Amino acid sequence: TTGRIYLSVIEKERRGDYLGKTIQVIPHITDEIKAAVRKVAEMHEPDVLIVEIGGTVGDIESLPFMEAIRQMGNEEGRGNALFIHVTLVPYIAAAGELKTKPTQHSVRELREIGISPDILLCRSDRPLPADLRKKIGLFCNVQENAVISALDVASIYEVPLAFHEQGLDDLIASELHLKEQFPTADLTKWRELVSTIKEPTGGSVRIAIVGKYVELEDSYKSLREALTHAGVANNLRVGVDWIESENLMKDDYENQLRDFDAILVPGGFGKRGIAGMLKAIKYARKSRTPYFGICLGMQTACIEYARSVCGLRDADSTEFNEETPFPIIFKLRDLVDVEELGGTMRLGEWTCDLAEGSLAREIYSGAAEIGERHRHRFEFNPEFRDLLEKEGLVVSGVSPDGKFVEMVELSRETHPFFVACQFHPEYKSKPLAAHPLFTAFVRAAWKNRLHSENLEHDIRSDRPIEVPERASVASDD
Repeated sequence: TTGRIYLSVIEKERRGDYLGKTIQVIPHITDEIKAAVRKVAEMHEPDVLIVEIGGTVGDIESLPFMEAIRQMGNEEGRGNALFIHVTLVPYIAAAGELKTKPTQHSVRELREIGISPDILLCRSDRPLPADLRKKIGLFCNVQENAVISALDVASIYEVPLAFHEQGLDDLIASELHLKEQFPTADLTKWRELVSTIKEPTGGSVRIAIVGKYVELEDSYKSLREALTHAGVANNLRVGVDWIESENLMKDDYENQLRDFDAILVPGGFGKRGIAGMLKAIKYARKSRTPYFGICLGMQTACIEYARSVCGLRDADSTEFNEETPFPIIFKLRDLVDVEELGGTMRLGEWTCDLAEGSLAREIYSGAAEIGERHRHRFEFNPEFRDLLEKEGLVVSGVSPDGKFVEMVELSRETHPFFVACQFHPEYKSKPLAAHPLFTAFVRAAWKNRLHSENLEHDIRSDRPIEVPERASVASDD
């Protein structure tokens, strides 16, 4: 965000928008920040726009943003702007008490900038006693009922319920004069959501996410939450195992993947770990384990199919091998002669047309056209489309002009669930409205689990065994 703001100001200066004036943090940078915030409000026309300023009060990086929201508070006026400050109230085990000094100092720093917080969210691992809330309110010049205990909880989805019990939503509605429009909050559906997350009654599934950045799970935060949403939609607990793709380079990769109900390969950049991803995809395809590929997961699925099924042994992406004779994936055609990486990705929401009769179209409830968010620099090479389709790969989603391949799949006769997309559906998943692709994927994982359990039961009971859908993986096609 900071880079985008500064770049916009520099471009305006180069165009002469400032008429030769000296560019300063105030007013030029702060004005650009305010304009960016107001642009979002104008585009979406929300009842309330929440603007989060990250970092710590006093950090030099956040000072221009703090100054910008200070100005906005004055410009919008009381009742149209509200400042909520998240602070820390640590528990000192040696003393056996909660300490309020960090909160007091943080608020003092904020007030020196010119911002007086209206509400304090006090992070702690235990509830704040009434006398402590009163003390914080006194020293920080905040009403006692505006000192909210932000208690650590097992699930982030419990947080709205905890705040509701302390009257935070009612307080915000009152401060912003929204009580008449929204007199009471109905959290019935949200309570049901939390209950299902904590104690699903439908069972559980195990999904392997084969990625490149699994050491830091926050790298796939949206992905993990989208799977949680899909679990709620199916009344299932979704267990996720993070597998470093480089670890699948060993010969026992089949054993590492055998116990999972489904496999997902997410997005990423660079050559590292690609060979492991290809092995995971091959295992999923041949063992009929449900597979879902996202962005890089679609690109690697196409490469694996070209190598194993179409006989193009050296098929690759020009991102990994610029000299490949079979560039199944190559750089976006508009970027062929562009050397710089900055600003070269295909970003934002783009329209995708779904093929009639495809699994993708069925998943999207028969919709012929969808809109999904993208973030990629490479695309499927259309020169190889006919060959891959001839060998059984189904191109189920394309851009309206037919230029970009957006989704591929295997027919249900070939595989129970093998779907991959170039876009990032996790960005549009919501707690009470799980994304249909994730919902279908988790459902397929559950069906696969049931099939495996039934097969094991047949083996133990010496009953005649039908030909299983989930077979062992041969060494090659």
